[in-house]
Amino acid sequence: MPEVIAIIPARYESSRFPGKPLALIHGKPMFWHVMRRASLCPQVGTVALATDDERIFSAARNFGLTALMTSPGHASGTDRVLEAARLLSAAPDSVIVNVQGDEPALNPEMLTELIQPFDDPLVQVTTLGHFISAAEAESADRVKIVRAADGRALYFSRAKVPFGRDNTPEYIGHIGLYGLRMHVLEKFSALGESPLEKMEKLEQLRLLEAGIPIHVALTRHKSHGVDRPEDLPTVTALMRGEHHI
Repeated sequence: MPEVIAIIPARYESSRFPGKPLALIHGKPMFWHVMRRASLCPQVGTVALATDDERIFSAARNFGLTALMTSPGHASGTDRVLEAARLLSAAPDSVIVNVQGDEPALNPEMLTELIQPFDDPLVQVTTLGHFISAAEAESADRVKIVRAADGRALYFSRAKVPFGRDNTPEYIGHIGLYGLRMHVLEKFSALGESPLEKMEKLEQLRLLEAGIPIHVALTRHKSHGVDRPEDLPTVTALMRGEHHI
């Protein structure tokens, strides 16, 4: 297994929830919970926060955590992760795990499931999926995955795919965690936005359009992200009594 580096991109500005990384959950900022959970994955060697804001940077340093100041001009979290990986001098074959900064209830087992496929040197990119109901699949906010028998992603879409002409198919919902070898992360940034990526507003389609396969690992765990301030009570309640995780 190559070196594994988990990087959490954390912007202060957010149209739906400004200052989200600093929102307190059980007395600690959200980013602290994400970083702690990532550090509990035995396959992860380094956990680092990548931010563009001095308040977040200082708060992380005050907790003794690894934090990196990155450019405020990045178009996506993936570009911020790439800058951070370069600052950490990641080797070309290192596995860079992009951990969303708004997943304070992240189960460390999900990162293990994400990383394990890299035992195969041919695997370049991984992500996670889990089965969802037909009703959940109706939402354009729930990204669906169509997967090949060997686990490769055939397509990601906001549409309800695959289409069940004669019966109801099994729907796989996407969980936005990614593992990428460093050299693929470099290529991702160099490729620029692709036509399908622009159409669906899904940056992972850039890789598929470039012929770079994405391995989808299935998990029994669910994602509990914080998109808006009103999501905080739900996640806080979910995490109550889970301080051992």
